[in-house]
Amino acid sequence: MGKDKALLDFGGTPLILHIASLAEPLTGAPVIVGPPDRYANLNLRVIPDDEPGIGPLGGIATALRDSREPWNLILGCDLPLLTSEWLAYLIDRALVSAADAIVPQSAAGAEPLCAMYRKSCEASIAKAIARGVRKVTGWIAALKVERIEPHEWKAFDASGLLFRNLNSLKDIEEIAVALERKYGKVALS
Repeated sequence: MGKDKALLDFGGTPLILHIASLAEPLTGAPVIVGPPDRYANLNLRVIPDDEPGIGPLGGIATALRDSREPWNLILGCDLPLLTSEWLAYLIDRALVSAADAIVPQSAAGAEPLCAMYRKSCEASIAKAIARGVRKVTGWIAALKVERIEPHEWKAFDASGLLFRNLNSLKDIEEIAVALERKYGKVALS
């Protein structure tokens, strides 16, 4: 994309702060996993990735290692169409589950970067990384996962775009159109 997705302008604020503002009333102060110097001016706690360069799996491992909570909400920084209502449902669902993880499913498959993970998964993710696993879906295949199917989460987003993330300039343009339909004019750049 040529720029840090987390710092994309979302209606006058960095996208990562938009995501954090959705989570904070439900979880308390969010923690960012990433380069502390890059996010220092956001007034959020930032911890460096324990194993930079291995992608989201390393970020989840770092978050679980750092956490003191039994359940952890893990969110990608590039999901502008999430809603607080959806996140509240996801958290509530986890709190009554016997699973290791609560992972929504979309037409694209598992959505592991908008999911809940137990702190007790810390050892299994470390072992997976040590074995060379780099895909989050490769790790969660070994967990007891409760899946949230589209017919369940579409109550929070009938358009089916809840998990649409930003990977290209074209994605930004398409999501800007969806945001305009949903909220009126919202700048995303």
